[in-house]
Amino acid sequence: MDYRKLLGKVESAVLPYFGGGTVDAPSRRLRVTQPVAPGWWRFEVKGREATAREPASPDGLEALPRVRGHVWGTRLVREGAVAEALALMPEEEPPRLSPVTARRWHDGTLLFEGVEFEGEAEEAARRALEEDRALGDARGVSASLRAAFGFAVLEAASRGTGIPFAPVEARARVLDVAREGRAEAERCLRVLADERARFLRTQAEQEARREEAQTRAWTHREHGAPEVWRDAEGREIARPLSGRERERWEALTRMRQEPGPSPFPGDPTGREAARARPQGTRDGRGPTRHERWRAESEVGAWVERALDKAGARLLGHRRLGDGLLEVVYTFMGERFVTVVEAATLRVRDAGVCLAGADSQVTLESLPSVLKEAIDTDALVITRHV
Repeated sequence: MDYRKLLGKVESAVLPYFGGGTVDAPSRRLRVTQPVAPGWWRFEVKGREATAREPASPDGLEALPRVRGHVWGTRLVREGAVAEALALMPEEEPPRLSPVTARRWHDGTLLFEGVEFEGEAEEAARRALEEDRALGDARGVSASLRAAFGFAVLEAASRGTGIPFAPVEARARVLDVAREGRAEAERCLRVLADERARFLRTQAEQEARREEAQTRAWTHREHGAPEVWRDAEGREIARPLSGRERERWEALTRMRQEPGPSPFPGDPTGREAARARPQGTRDGRGPTRHERWRAESEVGAWVERALDKAGARLLGHRRLGDGLLEVVYTFMGERFVTVVEAATLRVRDAGVCLAGADSQVTLESLPSVLKEAIDTDALVITRHV
């Protein structure tokens, strides 16, 4: 068999595109060669790459699982008070709290299908929302409608208090909010705000201890640390210098302070000095624009692979300085913002409350922690960006 023919084979497929650098076919994820507007497109598929050729009508929806619930903004609220984002919604928005159906695409995304006939319960809930009344124990209101109503009340209270929330943070309390109304919604949001404040205080204390440990380590490293120094998480950041290491450190310090020939003995070619330069520099200069672009592209691909393995989808990333990277992604229908170390993808700030254990996980393992927190209604998001 000539595998070159298979690798060069070009196929055509109609797929929903949600934005970003990838699109999901039924059996695999493809890299989009050129981003286009979200919607249904006919793609030309070659290997692992897909190129959008023209807009197309939805294809194969009838074979996908159907999901029913009630609409809240751009989300479908279904049983269990689960509020999932709806993709590719129509230009004309459905009325608030309408019963809707969606189809679940192969990657788990919900595709809007249509609005179903509504009864008296939807109109009664809509009127109560307009009049700022609670639902109480009204009969005939389905669980999904009651939860969608509760989320709508929370949304209004969030605007009034300035306290943001995500549906997964309030899922355990949303039925109480629907029954009790705005007062219960404000109590729920204040609880979230208090938990975030406690987390941020703890995080600030840990960061202060980390900076203190690093400062102490750098102070002693120049003369050889008398012991192994560790940061707040117990990671080694300094250790006693051997005689040879101390010589090189002192030589490197002189080289930085006094430009001139290589200070390393027996180094006429400058090889030792070259090794001492920061990685990614050339002859003491910073990396070129092309080198920076290539490095950032490689980091982006690494981040995307790590999230893809964990079942998450990368939305974007940006450098923060000090070797840190801010990563924005979606997981289980929610948007998360996490700060990681660019060199290792070790989490520095998960963007959720992990009780100070952020550095014990990586970007690849974090989604499993998020899933457990979501499943147990214990998730508290600290970075709403």
